[in-house]
Amino acid sequence: MKTLKSVTALATVLAWALPAAAADDELLVFDWSGYEEEGFYQGYIAQHGEPPSFAFFGDDDEAFQKLVSGFRADVGHPCSQMVEKYRDADLIEPWDMGRIDAAEDLDDRFMDSEIFVDDGDVYFIPADWGATAIAYNTEEVGADEVQTLQVFTDPKYAGRISLPDNTDDIWALALLATGVSDWTSVTDAEFDAAAAWLRAAHPNVRAYWQDGAELGQLMSSGEVLISWAWNETPTVLEAEGHPIAFEREAEEGSSTWFCGYVNLKDGPGSEDKAHDFINAWLAQGSADYIVNEWGYGHGNAAAMAEIPQETLVEVGLGPVDAPLLPQVPMDQELRNRMLEEFERIKAGF
Repeated sequence: MKTLKSVTALATVLAWALPAAAADDELLVFDWSGYEEEGFYQGYIAQHGEPPSFAFFGDDDEAFQKLVSGFRADVGHPCSQMVEKYRDADLIEPWDMGRIDAAEDLDDRFMDSEIFVDDGDVYFIPADWGATAIAYNTEEVGADEVQTLQVFTDPKYAGRISLPDNTDDIWALALLATGVSDWTSVTDAEFDAAAAWLRAAHPNVRAYWQDGAELGQLMSSGEVLISWAWNETPTVLEAEGHPIAFEREAEEGSSTWFCGYVNLKDGPGSEDKAHDFINAWLAQGSADYIVNEWGYGHGNAAAMAEIPQETLVEVGLGPVDAPLLPQVPMDQELRNRMLEEFERIKAGF
């Protein structure tokens, strides 16, 4: 495996601290911080001589609220469970798949929903995917202790854990911890049990992290010993020499997620360049980059097939022998309920 760049986390922090740098003013991409790295779309730069312009958001709910409030961009990057909200709010339109070079190579696992592909219209192009599981400091935490998700409620680690400050990952954890690995059919009793578990974990939380860079700083400093983390964080920290490992086979399981690009309606820029951007993203070079530099998977199945299995295992994308909760589209009423309940829990109620 190619050594991960030690500057990845720092670059992400700086991207948050500085305004988005203007580049090609005919394409504005509304994206997660960090995805402006040029390794993702080298073909676009080769074709147009400069990168697109970027604007950033911190999480899916923030991005959606900004768009429904009138912010205009050409391309957006939501995760799977948000696409239905984008469609219901009339924010997106189908891609012209005849102009997408790798249309036949998209991973079927991430297209199998009428929310994404409706009567032949494709509203969502999968770009990136990964795992959320336990990252832990191997010098301070025994491997036996992270064989269960109940480690997050262990008073031994009060003030030394960090949990994600986003609806989907936090509820994936709570549901798994209480015996649920499918969130498409959550009962009221299961919801209440997961909420109670989050309340039990809350007093142990040092910080709710919002992005991988923030969590990386908390764990590299030793301030946080255990976290529910995207596989990017342990992959980067381990490559930098920090004693951080990733446990995806806790007894109750772990989660997987996937995100992709949508074609925003009435974008201010060029529709041609929006499709050029997607073509660049779906190239083999982008797949190599996201796996080797970030530890995430790619939406182009043919490109992923070219990456050695041992590399995928090393970055936390290999097969696991434990329950998996896939973060597929869920009922939006349930998700809104989760969002509201999590805000109450964080506020101490």
